[in-house]
Amino acid sequence: MSIKLRLTAMSFMQFFVWGAWLTTLGTYGFVFKKWSGQEFGAVFSTLGIASIFMPALMGIIADRWMNLEKLYGVLHILYGATLFVLAGTDNPVTFFWILLGGMCFYMPTISLSNALSYKILKDNDYDVIKVFPPIRVWGTIGFIVAMWITNLFSDTFSPLRFGIDLGTKFASIFGNSLNANQFYFAGIGAILLGLYSFSLPKCPPMKLIDKDAPLSKKLGLDAFRLLGDSKMALFFFFSMFLGAALQLTNMYGDTYLKDFKNIPEYADSVVVRYSTMIVSISQISETLFILAIPFFLKRFGIKNVILISMFAWVLRFGFFAFGAPESFGLFLIVLSNIIYGMAFDFFNISGSLFVETTTDSKIRSSAQGVFMMMTNGFGAILGSSISGYVIQNYFTVNGLKDWHGIWFSFAVYALVVAVAFAVLFKHKHDPADVAEVAH
Repeated sequence: MSIKLRLTAMSFMQFFVWGAWLTTLGTYGFVFKKWSGQEFGAVFSTLGIASIFMPALMGIIADRWMNLEKLYGVLHILYGATLFVLAGTDNPVTFFWILLGGMCFYMPTISLSNALSYKILKDNDYDVIKVFPPIRVWGTIGFIVAMWITNLFSDTFSPLRFGIDLGTKFASIFGNSLNANQFYFAGIGAILLGLYSFSLPKCPPMKLIDKDAPLSKKLGLDAFRLLGDSKMALFFFFSMFLGAALQLTNMYGDTYLKDFKNIPEYADSVVVRYSTMIVSISQISETLFILAIPFFLKRFGIKNVILISMFAWVLRFGFFAFGAPESFGLFLIVLSNIIYGMAFDFFNISGSLFVETTTDSKIRSSAQGVFMMMTNGFGAILGSSISGYVIQNYFTVNGLKDWHGIWFSFAVYALVVAVAFAVLFKHKHDPADVAEVAH
């Protein structure tokens, strides 16, 4: 099997094992488990808490002591094991702690998968800028496939819904609800991915640090010195705010569509019945925009590509604010999901490449971990905690959420971040910077 094909398989499974439950966790907590907003917010904060320290810590281990592909595999196996336990958990407090453990294992693998792909491609003389996006696009496809499987076997197309005995058999095997299947699908996939990763080309630690180097260097803490550079600090600062925007989408997208059931004329609409599949349009859109990244990077540079993503977030939230399950409102919902591909990809992939081009080779895995810490760590906590408080206190009346006001306020937030980034972040486009990461 070719190197590109092997990395493609890794990318597919990397996001399959996340997509199986991420976008439906809100519906799982609010609708199926009947947890309160406070309990649900705490559960979702596990992604952020784990991302504060685990990606950077695992990056340090990969840079210093353990083969990258082995560390990646071990983490996925442990993540898969926690998901099996999670599927049978009913208490929200217990659920929180188990999911936190799972996220401590999973979240570092996102940045490690990038570092692993970059290293293997460079070792085999591939142009990373050209080759990596088509590989990464299969991660998005994996996310989509997982979402559809979850929707088919846990909700609208559940065999139980059609009175087929197979549904009862599934329920007896996988617990008292088919909704828990999402964790089993992800857990099986994670363990298989962990075992598969041991077959990837060896990526030993660089070990470029002198024996007599200070302890801070030996521990890989030099990556945190990047925060002392004004340009990098500003980049990581805005990464945090963009990470918050992503968290808003993950937390509320599927729940927003499901809530149209509270309006009688929309209760049985396509939007309500196939909410997860409609949200998956976002991931389908990703596959197109990922392939466009090399063109945009080389033509416009990293800053402008990131700026485009920020304004795309404004449109993402704005279109949702005026969405509805029929006519023009449905068009806006679909358009919002299409825009998401640009909003997500242009920042996450471009941001990762920015870190790759502006950091020393000795600390690149660690630096990717810091980037992950700011986006999915502090950014996720910022997005989940503040949005939960604002929605509960300003946009919820008699248990019903004012989704128009919620999404419109999110759009204003994204606009403020975009304008501030355009004014404050100074980065001149140099084609040589983009070319540097290619080899």
